[in-house]
Amino acid sequence: MGGPDPDPPRREYDMLVTVGERISISLLAMALARKGHEAVSYTGSQSGIITTPDHSDAKIIDVKPHRLLYSLNIGKIVIVAGFQGVSTTGEITTLGRGGSDTTAVALGIALKAPRVEFYKDVPGIFDADPRLSPDSKKFSTLTYDEALTIVQRGAKVLHDRCLNLAKINNIPLYVSSFQEKHGEAGTWIKTSRKQSESTPTYEHQSLSRLD
Repeated sequence: MGGPDPDPPRREYDMLVTVGERISISLLAMALARKGHEAVSYTGSQSGIITTPDHSDAKIIDVKPHRLLYSLNIGKIVIVAGFQGVSTTGEITTLGRGGSDTTAVALGIALKAPRVEFYKDVPGIFDADPRLSPDSKKFSTLTYDEALTIVQRGAKVLHDRCLNLAKINNIPLYVSSFQEKHGEAGTWIKTSRKQSESTPTYEHQSLSRLD
């Protein structure tokens, strides 16, 4: 037998790469259960993340979080696999670069969350990489456009897909460190406008929204 296919069928590639997220979310749910917390894990398709049929680079069309809402309403901790969804034809899809951050924002919009919080390996967004530039300045607040400019210059904290989605729907984002020290603030990304109550706008609107 030869080695791995350097250019596998995109559908089968999506089937393969989504396995890692499923393993991670189930292990996390088990770890929480061992500590006495009721948790339930859901794949992207089980979470109601509907996408275009473009394997490895799908765009979110709609989010129908019915199962998530039920679990939250009965007091369970909900864990969702990022980076994946299900197409309008029922196929497992992945969202490509920035897919996990984009999943978080899309779920926040669908669940009408007051904000979406990201915990990274840096305590916020800086004007330069703090791991390379000790004198870099951390921003306490940025507008969506300011954050997009920083990300497009090469910062890896968030992906521009999730920032654009947050901007369209005017949902605040908060970026901090998973090793945040007590009292150390992260970076807010928002506008001064009141959060929109209009119909959610996702990444791809040319297809009809599902009922």
